Amino acid sequence: MTSTDVPRTAEAAGAGRHETARRLLDSSAMLSYDPATEVDWETPLDKDFHGASPEWSTLYGTAYWAEMTPEQQKELTRQEAASVASTGIWFEMILQQMVLRDFYAKDPTDPAFQWALTEIADECRHSIMFARGAEKLGAPPYRPRRLAVELGRVFKATARGEAAYAAILVAEEVLDVMQRDWMRDERVVPFVRTINNIHVVEESRHMKFAREETREQLEGAGFLRRRINALVIAIASYFIVSSMINRDVYKNAGLDAERALREAKANEHHKSMMRSSCAGLMEFLGSCGLLTRPALVFYKRANLI
Repeated sequence: MTSTDVPRTAEAAGAGRHETARRLLDSSAMLSYDPATEVDWETPLDKDFHGASPEWSTLYGTAYWAEMTPEQQKELTRQEAASVASTGIWFEMILQQMVLRDFYAKDPTDPAFQWALTEIADECRHSIMFARGAEKLGAPPYRPRRLAVELGRVFKATARGEAAYAAILVAEEVLDVMQRDWMRDERVVPFVRTINNIHVVEESRHMKFAREETREQLEGAGFLRRRINALVIAIASYFIVSSMINRDVYKNAGLDAERALREAKANEHHKSMMRSSCAGLMEFLGSCGLLTRPALVFYKRANLI
């Protein structure tokens, strides 16, 4: 065992957590946004723009995509962006409940406690921002399939420790990579680029906290606990990622839904985009001992590895 492998003492872990939370609070005080005033909600939707970078579309690179008119391609990316936003709202509501439950009745003078409330406040604003953005994109309300919703109810009520924070990290990191592309892409409608920029800046702090919490929660975790939670995290990740694009986006974009679903399911380009976006996340989970063989089954099914 090298010196870097020696587990931290409880005192050292607590001090590190305290310092991380304090830095995140300072960062939030210096750089946070109010979507109500930062996003241009008044200008009508310009349909000459995409809703997301076309390379991130589930049909990009398929024969169907090549047959679509530019207007159809743009409408599809707008519907897909709205679906991703709706999935983000669903998981942010799960996240808020898990974090509140974790910090229930803890020391309110602890910077970690105050950061947790700051993160929840951020997520509330993000959810409203995503909802308004999806509406402006001309999309109906997209919801995960019933099984995902019901499993989410169980997960938000029972997940704790590394299972909760690593699942939070998965949802945040997958969104982060694609949104970094969208916010820089001048083909994307400007108000969506602003939304993505706000989310990327503020979620970077949330991801830092989730990584620290995952590591800390795993301190001293036994073999069985680590194996069980590795699988729980992987299953949660599968349902999060597979819920991002609602099957109704194709119908609402005026496409042949059955053909679109077939070609999207077989689209190797999109699978490659997802895998590349998760390379850093998978490296982190592996360093925590959370990429067990059963867990890998679900990450592969979700095209995350």
